[in-house]
Amino acid sequence: METKSFNELINSSQPVVIDFYTEWCGPCKAMKPVLENLKSRMGDQVKIIKIDIDENPDIASQLDIRSVPTLMIYQNGERKWRKIGVSSVSEMESVITELAAN
Repeated sequence: METKSFNELINSSQPVVIDFYTEWCGPCKAMKPVLENLKSRMGDQVKIIKIDIDENPDIASQLDIRSVPTLMIYQNGERKWRKIGVSSVSEMESVITELAAN
């Protein structure tokens, strides 16, 4: 993924959840149902994007991704939240709801 296309993805008034992962990562696999649940609960209020860091090492390097899963939430091109490791639906939903209120 090129930096330009990444910037286009995150430049949205709608919160954008990005899951940086790898295919071989066990905890990354645990995030799949969490993100599916988040999408079913929040629908069009959120965009969810998965980026494999093995296939996109440049973007991972630019964003200092050293562990997976790393989750980030962007809004209007700005990073609003970052967490390394598995997150819960309620934690992410809370962050997104707060962003939507501002």
